[in-house]
Amino acid sequence: MTLEVTYITYAYSFALSALCAIGVTEVVRRLALRWQVLDHPGGRKTQAQPVPLLGGVGIVFSLYAMILIHLALLFALDLSGAAHIDGFLHNALGAGGGLKLAGILLGGLIILAVGLLDDLRDLSPVVKLAGQVAAGLVLVLADVRIELFVFSNPWLSCAVTVFWVVLLTNAMNFLDNMDGLCGGVSVIAAFSFFLCVVPFEPLVRLLLLVFAGTLVGFLYHNLSPARIYMGDAGAMFCGYFLATIAVLGTFHVEGIPRVAVAAPLLALAVPLFDMSSVVYIRWRVGAPLMEGDQRHFSHRLVDLGMSPRQAVEFIFLVAAIIGLGGVLLPRLDIPGTVIIIVQTIGLFSLIVLLMRTRN
Repeated sequence: MTLEVTYITYAYSFALSALCAIGVTEVVRRLALRWQVLDHPGGRKTQAQPVPLLGGVGIVFSLYAMILIHLALLFALDLSGAAHIDGFLHNALGAGGGLKLAGILLGGLIILAVGLLDDLRDLSPVVKLAGQVAAGLVLVLADVRIELFVFSNPWLSCAVTVFWVVLLTNAMNFLDNMDGLCGGVSVIAAFSFFLCVVPFEPLVRLLLLVFAGTLVGFLYHNLSPARIYMGDAGAMFCGYFLATIAVLGTFHVEGIPRVAVAAPLLALAVPLFDMSSVVYIRWRVGAPLMEGDQRHFSHRLVDLGMSPRQAVEFIFLVAAIIGLGGVLLPRLDIPGTVIIIVQTIGLFSLIVLLMRTRN
Protein backbone atom coordinates (compact mmCIF):
# COMPACT_ATOMS: atom_id res chain seq x y z
CA MET A 1 0.00 0.00 0.00
CA THR A 2 1.50 3.34 -1.06
CA LEU A 3 1.67 6.31 1.29
CA GLU A 4 -0.98 8.19 -0.72
CA VAL A 5 -3.40 5.24 -0.57
CA THR A 6 -2.75 4.90 3.16
CA TYR A 7 -3.62 8.53 3.82
CA ILE A 8 -6.74 8.30 1.65
CA THR A 9 -7.83 5.19 3.55
CA TYR A 10 -7.28 6.93 6.89
CA ALA A 11 -9.20 10.04 5.78
CA TYR A 12 -12.03 7.93 4.36
CA SER A 13 -12.33 5.89 7.58
CA PHE A 14 -12.42 8.97 9.81
CA ALA A 15 -14.80 11.03 7.68
CA LEU A 16 -17.28 8.22 6.97
CA SER A 17 -17.34 7.24 10.66
CA ALA A 18 -18.09 10.82 11.67
CA LEU A 19 -20.92 11.17 9.14
CA CYS A 20 -22.36 7.81 10.15
CA ALA A 21 -22.31 8.75 13.84
CA ILE A 22 -23.98 12.13 13.20
CA GLY A 23 -26.92 10.39 11.53
CA VAL A 24 -27.17 7.43 13.89
CA THR A 25 -26.94 9.62 17.00
CA GLU A 26 -29.78 11.82 15.73
CA VAL A 27 -31.96 8.73 15.22
CA VAL A 28 -31.08 7.43 18.70
CA ARG A 29 -31.79 10.87 20.22
CA ARG A 30 -35.28 10.92 18.75
CA LEU A 31 -35.94 7.37 19.93
CA ALA A 32 -34.80 8.29 23.45
CA LEU A 33 -37.22 11.22 23.44
CA ARG A 34 -40.06 9.02 22.19
CA TRP A 35 -39.34 6.32 24.77
CA GLN A 36 -38.70 8.91 27.52
CA VAL A 37 -35.21 7.60 28.25
CA LEU A 38 -34.02 10.87 29.78
CA ASP A 39 -31.49 12.16 32.27
CA HIS A 40 -33.47 14.46 34.57
CA PRO A 41 -32.15 17.51 36.46
CA GLY A 42 -31.65 17.30 40.21
CA GLY A 43 -29.06 16.25 42.74
CA ARG A 44 -25.57 16.54 41.27
CA LYS A 45 -26.96 17.02 37.74
CA THR A 46 -26.37 20.52 36.36
CA GLN A 47 -28.60 20.61 33.26
CA ALA A 48 -31.77 22.74 33.37
CA GLN A 49 -33.91 20.40 31.25
CA PRO A 50 -34.16 16.62 30.79
CA VAL A 51 -31.62 15.37 28.22
CA PRO A 52 -31.98 12.16 26.17
CA LEU A 53 -29.69 9.28 27.11
CA LEU A 54 -28.73 6.32 24.86
CA GLY A 55 -25.87 8.19 23.19
CA GLY A 56 -23.67 5.21 23.99
CA VAL A 57 -25.90 3.04 21.80
CA GLY A 58 -25.34 5.43 18.90
CA ILE A 59 -21.56 5.38 19.44
CA VAL A 60 -21.29 1.59 19.56
CA PHE A 61 -23.75 1.02 16.72
CA SER A 62 -21.86 3.42 14.45
CA LEU A 63 -18.48 1.94 15.33
CA TYR A 64 -19.58 -1.67 14.91
CA ALA A 65 -21.44 -0.90 11.67
CA MET A 66 -18.27 0.60 10.18
CA ILE A 67 -16.14 -2.35 11.29
CA LEU A 68 -18.54 -5.15 10.33
CA ILE A 69 -19.61 -3.69 6.99
CA HIS A 70 -16.00 -3.30 5.88
CA LEU A 71 -15.12 -6.76 7.17
CA ALA A 72 -18.01 -8.09 5.08
CA LEU A 73 -16.59 -6.31 2.04
CA LEU A 74 -13.18 -7.84 2.73
CA PHE A 75 -14.83 -11.26 3.04
CA ALA A 76 -16.56 -10.75 -0.31
CA LEU A 77 -13.22 -9.84 -1.89
CA ASP A 78 -11.71 -12.89 -0.22
CA LEU A 79 -14.31 -15.13 -1.87
CA SER A 80 -13.57 -13.53 -5.24
CA GLY A 81 -9.85 -14.08 -4.77
CA ALA A 82 -9.06 -10.36 -4.72
CA ALA A 83 -8.05 -10.31 -1.03
CA HIS A 84 -7.24 -12.67 1.81
CA ILE A 85 -9.01 -11.66 5.00
CA ASP A 86 -7.23 -14.23 7.18
CA GLY A 87 -3.85 -12.95 6.06
CA PHE A 88 -4.94 -9.35 6.60
CA LEU A 89 -6.07 -10.01 10.18
CA HIS A 90 -2.96 -12.07 10.90
CA ASN A 91 -0.65 -9.32 9.66
CA ALA A 92 -2.58 -6.63 11.52
CA LEU A 93 -3.23 -8.34 14.85
CA GLY A 94 -0.80 -11.25 14.92
CA ALA A 95 -1.59 -14.94 15.29
CA GLY A 96 -5.29 -15.54 15.83
CA GLY A 97 -6.19 -12.09 14.50
CA GLY A 98 -9.80 -13.07 13.79
CA LEU A 99 -10.26 -14.43 17.32
CA LYS A 100 -8.76 -11.26 18.83
CA LEU A 101 -11.07 -8.98 16.85
CA ALA A 102 -14.09 -11.13 17.79
CA GLY A 103 -13.06 -10.93 21.47
CA ILE A 104 -12.72 -7.15 21.29
CA LEU A 105 -16.17 -6.76 19.75
CA LEU A 106 -17.83 -9.22 22.16
CA GLY A 107 -16.23 -7.58 25.18
CA GLY A 108 -17.49 -4.23 23.94
CA LEU A 109 -21.04 -5.55 23.71
CA ILE A 110 -20.82 -6.74 27.32
CA ILE A 111 -19.69 -3.26 28.41
CA LEU A 112 -22.50 -1.68 26.39
CA ALA A 113 -25.10 -3.97 27.97
CA VAL A 114 -23.87 -3.29 31.52
CA GLY A 115 -23.72 0.47 30.92
CA LEU A 116 -27.14 0.54 29.29
CA LEU A 117 -28.71 -1.36 32.20
CA ASP A 118 -27.04 1.08 34.59
CA ASP A 119 -28.45 4.05 32.65
CA LEU A 120 -31.93 2.56 32.84
CA ARG A 121 -31.95 0.96 36.31
CA ASP A 122 -28.94 2.20 38.34
CA LEU A 123 -27.02 -1.04 38.86
CA SER A 124 -25.03 -1.56 42.05
CA PRO A 125 -21.24 -1.01 41.84
CA VAL A 126 -20.69 -4.74 42.39
CA VAL A 127 -22.83 -5.71 39.39
CA LYS A 128 -21.10 -3.14 37.18
CA LEU A 129 -17.71 -4.38 38.32
CA ALA A 130 -18.70 -7.98 37.54
CA GLY A 131 -19.67 -6.96 34.00
CA GLN A 132 -16.40 -5.09 33.49
CA VAL A 133 -14.40 -8.07 34.73
CA ALA A 134 -16.36 -10.33 32.36
CA ALA A 135 -15.45 -8.09 29.42
CA GLY A 136 -11.80 -8.19 30.48
CA LEU A 137 -11.89 -11.98 30.72
CA VAL A 138 -13.33 -12.20 27.20
CA LEU A 139 -10.32 -10.25 25.96
CA VAL A 140 -7.95 -12.53 27.82
CA LEU A 141 -9.63 -15.64 26.40
CA ALA A 142 -9.25 -14.10 22.93
CA ASP A 143 -5.49 -13.77 23.64
CA VAL A 144 -5.54 -9.98 23.95
CA ARG A 145 -3.21 -9.63 26.94
CA ILE A 146 -0.48 -7.41 28.39
CA GLU A 147 2.79 -9.33 28.03
CA LEU A 148 5.47 -6.82 29.00
CA PHE A 149 8.33 -7.04 31.46
CA VAL A 150 7.36 -9.28 34.41
CA PHE A 151 3.87 -9.74 32.99
CA SER A 152 4.95 -12.54 30.66
CA ASN A 153 3.67 -15.05 33.21
CA PRO A 154 0.24 -16.13 31.85
CA TRP A 155 -1.66 -15.78 35.12
CA LEU A 156 -0.09 -12.45 36.00
CA SER A 157 -0.63 -11.24 32.44
CA CYS A 158 -4.34 -12.13 32.62
CA ALA A 159 -4.81 -10.44 36.00
CA VAL A 160 -3.05 -7.23 34.92
CA THR A 161 -5.02 -7.09 31.66
CA VAL A 162 -8.37 -7.40 33.44
CA PHE A 163 -7.29 -4.82 36.03
CA TRP A 164 -6.25 -2.40 33.27
CA VAL A 165 -9.56 -2.78 31.43
CA VAL A 166 -11.58 -2.26 34.61
CA LEU A 167 -9.43 0.72 35.62
CA LEU A 168 -9.82 2.57 32.29
CA THR A 169 -13.50 1.68 31.96
CA ASN A 170 -14.20 3.32 35.31
CA ALA A 171 -11.80 6.23 34.74
CA MET A 172 -13.67 7.28 31.60
CA ASN A 173 -17.00 6.80 33.35
CA PHE A 174 -15.80 9.10 36.15
CA LEU A 175 -14.77 11.70 33.56
CA ASP A 176 -18.22 11.84 31.96
CA ASN A 177 -19.53 14.72 34.07
CA MET A 178 -19.79 17.70 31.68
CA ASP A 179 -21.00 18.20 28.12
CA GLY A 180 -18.51 16.83 25.60
CA LEU A 181 -15.80 16.09 28.17
CA CYS A 182 -15.50 12.30 27.98
CA GLY A 183 -15.98 12.20 24.21
CA GLY A 184 -13.47 14.97 23.58
CA VAL A 185 -10.78 13.49 25.81
CA SER A 186 -11.35 10.10 24.15
CA VAL A 187 -10.80 11.65 20.70
CA ILE A 188 -7.56 13.28 21.88
CA ALA A 189 -6.37 9.99 23.38
CA ALA A 190 -7.24 8.14 20.16
CA PHE A 191 -5.18 10.56 18.05
CA SER A 192 -2.30 10.33 20.53
CA PHE A 193 -2.39 6.54 20.20
CA PHE A 194 -2.57 6.86 16.41
CA LEU A 195 0.58 8.98 16.31
CA CYS A 196 2.66 6.84 18.66
CA VAL A 197 1.58 3.30 17.78
CA VAL A 198 4.11 1.50 15.57
CA PRO A 199 3.31 2.31 11.88
CA PHE A 200 3.26 -1.31 10.67
CA GLU A 201 -0.02 -1.95 12.54
CA PRO A 202 -2.55 -0.67 9.97
CA LEU A 203 -5.66 -2.25 11.48
CA VAL A 204 -4.95 -0.80 14.93
CA ARG A 205 -4.58 2.64 13.36
CA LEU A 206 -7.76 2.20 11.33
CA LEU A 207 -9.68 1.14 14.45
CA LEU A 208 -8.43 4.27 16.22
CA LEU A 209 -9.54 6.54 13.38
CA VAL A 210 -12.95 4.88 13.11
CA PHE A 211 -13.35 5.26 16.89
CA ALA A 212 -12.23 8.91 16.78
CA GLY A 213 -14.51 9.66 13.83
CA THR A 214 -17.46 8.05 15.56
CA LEU A 215 -16.90 10.20 18.64
CA VAL A 216 -16.49 13.37 16.58
CA GLY A 217 -19.88 12.61 15.01
CA PHE A 218 -21.37 12.07 18.45
CA LEU A 219 -19.80 15.30 19.76
CA TYR A 220 -21.75 17.19 17.08
CA HIS A 221 -24.75 16.48 19.32
CA ASN A 222 -22.97 16.39 22.69
CA LEU A 223 -20.89 19.56 22.94
CA SER A 224 -22.39 22.25 25.17
CA PRO A 225 -25.32 22.59 25.22
CA ALA A 226 -25.67 18.82 24.85
CA ARG A 227 -28.71 17.46 23.02
CA ILE A 228 -27.93 13.88 24.06
CA TYR A 229 -25.72 12.21 26.68
CA MET A 230 -23.57 9.15 26.11
CA GLY A 231 -24.50 7.82 29.56
CA ASP A 232 -22.58 5.10 31.37
CA ALA A 233 -22.94 2.89 28.30
CA GLY A 234 -20.94 5.29 26.14
CA ALA A 235 -18.43 6.41 28.76
CA MET A 236 -17.62 2.87 29.87
CA PHE A 237 -17.28 1.75 26.25
CA CYS A 238 -14.83 4.59 25.53
CA GLY A 239 -12.68 3.46 28.45
CA TYR A 240 -12.90 -0.20 27.42
CA PHE A 241 -11.97 0.49 23.80
CA LEU A 242 -9.00 2.71 24.65
CA ALA A 243 -7.78 0.18 27.23
CA THR A 244 -8.01 -2.55 24.59
CA ILE A 245 -6.09 -0.54 21.99
CA ALA A 246 -3.40 0.19 24.58
CA VAL A 247 -2.99 -3.58 25.02
CA LEU A 248 -3.28 -4.37 21.32
CA GLY A 249 -1.00 -1.65 19.95
CA THR A 250 2.80 -1.71 19.93
CA PHE A 251 4.38 1.42 21.40
CA HIS A 252 7.95 0.14 21.51
CA VAL A 253 10.38 -1.02 18.80
CA GLU A 254 13.93 -2.25 18.82
CA GLY A 255 16.49 0.42 19.70
CA ILE A 256 14.06 2.53 21.74
CA PRO A 257 13.99 2.48 25.58
CA ARG A 258 11.34 0.06 26.84
CA VAL A 259 9.94 2.78 29.07
CA ALA A 260 8.40 4.15 25.86
CA VAL A 261 5.52 1.74 26.49
CA ALA A 262 4.38 4.38 29.01
CA ALA A 263 2.98 6.34 26.04
CA PRO A 264 -0.59 5.06 26.62
CA LEU A 265 -0.39 6.17 30.25
CA LEU A 266 0.35 9.71 29.12
CA ALA A 267 -2.40 9.63 26.50
CA LEU A 268 -4.85 8.55 29.22
CA ALA A 269 -3.33 10.62 32.03
CA VAL A 270 -6.30 13.01 32.38
CA PRO A 271 -8.99 10.37 33.14
CA LEU A 272 -6.55 8.51 35.42
CA PHE A 273 -5.73 11.76 37.26
CA ASP A 274 -9.41 12.65 37.61
CA MET A 275 -10.37 9.26 39.01
CA SER A 276 -7.43 8.97 41.41
CA SER A 277 -7.92 12.51 42.75
CA VAL A 278 -11.66 12.05 43.22
CA VAL A 279 -11.22 8.71 44.99
CA TYR A 280 -8.57 10.25 47.25
CA ILE A 281 -10.79 13.23 48.16
CA ARG A 282 -13.77 10.96 48.88
CA TRP A 283 -11.60 8.69 51.05
CA ARG A 284 -10.17 11.67 52.91
CA VAL A 285 -13.61 13.11 53.77
CA GLY A 286 -15.16 9.71 54.45
CA ALA A 287 -17.58 9.78 51.49
CA PRO A 288 -18.58 6.63 49.58
CA LEU A 289 -15.88 5.98 46.98
CA MET A 290 -18.23 5.01 44.15
CA GLU A 291 -21.03 7.51 44.77
CA GLY A 292 -21.23 10.41 42.31
CA ASP A 293 -20.51 13.95 43.45
CA GLN A 294 -19.06 17.25 42.23
CA ARG A 295 -15.45 16.74 43.30
CA HIS A 296 -14.15 15.99 39.80
CA PHE A 297 -11.36 17.83 37.99
CA SER A 298 -13.89 19.77 35.90
CA HIS A 299 -16.06 20.73 38.88
CA ARG A 300 -13.07 22.06 40.79
CA LEU A 301 -12.11 24.21 37.81
CA VAL A 302 -15.64 25.64 37.81
CA ASP A 303 -15.28 26.35 41.54
CA LEU A 304 -12.20 28.41 40.65
CA GLY A 305 -14.33 30.67 38.45
CA MET A 306 -14.36 28.99 35.04
CA SER A 307 -17.57 28.36 33.16
CA PRO A 308 -18.37 24.69 32.46
CA ARG A 309 -17.37 25.16 28.81
CA GLN A 310 -14.08 26.83 29.80
CA ALA A 311 -13.36 23.98 32.21
CA VAL A 312 -13.92 21.41 29.45
CA GLU A 313 -11.69 23.33 27.03
CA PHE A 314 -8.99 23.62 29.71
CA ILE A 315 -9.06 19.85 30.23
CA PHE A 316 -8.92 19.26 26.45
CA LEU A 317 -5.78 21.42 26.34
CA VAL A 318 -4.16 19.52 29.21
CA ALA A 319 -5.01 16.17 27.58
CA ALA A 320 -3.57 17.32 24.23
CA ILE A 321 -0.33 18.64 25.74
CA ILE A 322 0.30 15.47 27.75
CA GLY A 323 -0.77 13.30 24.82
CA LEU A 324 1.81 14.99 22.59
CA GLY A 325 4.42 14.10 25.19
CA GLY A 326 3.32 10.48 24.87
CA VAL A 327 3.68 10.70 21.10
CA LEU A 328 7.33 11.66 21.57
CA LEU A 329 8.25 8.79 23.90
CA PRO A 330 8.93 6.14 21.20
CA ARG A 331 11.24 8.65 19.46
CA LEU A 332 13.38 9.64 22.47
CA ASP A 333 16.34 8.20 24.32
CA ILE A 334 16.22 7.52 28.05
CA PRO A 335 17.08 11.08 29.21
CA GLY A 336 14.45 12.55 26.85
CA THR A 337 11.86 10.07 28.08
CA VAL A 338 12.60 10.96 31.71
CA ILE A 339 12.22 14.66 30.90
CA ILE A 340 8.77 14.10 29.33
CA ILE A 341 7.57 12.07 32.31
CA VAL A 342 8.91 14.65 34.78
CA GLN A 343 7.21 17.43 32.80
CA THR A 344 3.92 15.54 32.97
CA ILE A 345 4.22 15.10 36.73
CA GLY A 346 5.10 18.79 37.01
CA LEU A 347 2.04 19.84 35.00
CA PHE A 348 -0.31 17.85 37.20
CA SER A 349 1.45 19.21 40.30
CA LEU A 350 0.76 22.76 39.07
CA ILE A 351 -2.89 21.85 38.52
CA VAL A 352 -3.15 20.47 42.05
CA LEU A 353 -1.58 23.66 43.46
CA LEU A 354 -3.99 25.74 41.40
CA MET A 355 -7.01 23.90 42.74
CA ARG A 356 -5.74 24.07 46.33
CA THR A 357 -5.65 27.87 46.20
CA ARG A 358 -9.39 27.87 46.76
CA ASN A 359 -9.08 26.20 50.17
